[in-house]
Amino acid sequence: MESSFPFGVILAVLSSLIIAANSLVALAVLFLIHKNDGVSLCFTLNLAVADTVLGVAISGLVTDQLTSPTRPTQKTLCSLRMAFITSSATASVLTVMLIAFDRYLAIKQPLRYFQIMDGFVAGACIAGLWLLSYLIGFLPFVVPVFQQTTYQGPCSFFSVFHPVYVLTLFCAGFFPALLIFVFLYCDMLKVASVHSQQIRKMEHAGVMAGAYRPSRPPNDFKAIRTVTVLIGSFILSWTPFLITGIVQVACQDCHLYIVLERYLWLLGVGNSLLNPLFYAYWQKEVRQQLYQLAVGIKKGIASLLLFLSARDHGPEGPRGSSCHIATIS
Repeated sequence: MESSFPFGVILAVLSSLIIAANSLVALAVLFLIHKNDGVSLCFTLNLAVADTVLGVAISGLVTDQLTSPTRPTQKTLCSLRMAFITSSATASVLTVMLIAFDRYLAIKQPLRYFQIMDGFVAGACIAGLWLLSYLIGFLPFVVPVFQQTTYQGPCSFFSVFHPVYVLTLFCAGFFPALLIFVFLYCDMLKVASVHSQQIRKMEHAGVMAGAYRPSRPPNDFKAIRTVTVLIGSFILSWTPFLITGIVQVACQDCHLYIVLERYLWLLGVGNSLLNPLFYAYWQKEVRQQLYQLAVGIKKGIASLLLFLSARDHGPEGPRGSSCHIATIS
């Protein structure tokens, strides 16, 4: 087994960045929900929370990798850690699907959207999402065939979970999710194109003359752009890991565990760092709220420094000068 110290350093940096970036986005979305009370923002908040939980979950592996890589972690503890990591990653992926479906529903049924997707439905979807995620993550505890019969450590995904578990996740989770993503994307693009053609025809006929300007098509294509970025990031991040895991199942003599756990697994986990970066860049309202938070923090720090400076100097000037004058007199 190769030295795990460099891997532990990379894991520690990645975990810290994931937690910090998603916490900032979650804070910004919380302020936006307080201002706008938007249901779709709850799904964005849930994505940031799921990615933050994933960052916290993988941080539990850092200590083992940095301090005592040669001493194996207890199998039960390692299984629990990997189950929590898998559950958090599954919650992140399912939230991306939920965001895609929410944008699809807003484009497909614009007049009935707020009747269908109210606060109760959104809360039920999020609760069901987390329940399903933890059922998937802890599935190896229920199905013994998904567990490795021999555990030698150190703690890693394939040291406690069998590659058949990855094959099951691909067939029952990743591939159906990919088909749903493609369907939603194609149908949203079709609906947005129809809306755009209708607007152009009405403008050409002079029905929409005057100060009124259509805003629907840009909103449609903005939603499609967001879904495209999330889907593309999801596919590029997790496909190499899942496909290589399937190859490992088919070829038992192939030793691909180092590649899977040291490189491709990190690539998949890195998707939780890309999600907040994409939202901070593509979503204008999130970007503006982050800017307002940064300005507020800057003003708060400046006010604190002025207060400390005024307390140290006082109304009669620096304390040192006052003491010196008193000594002379």
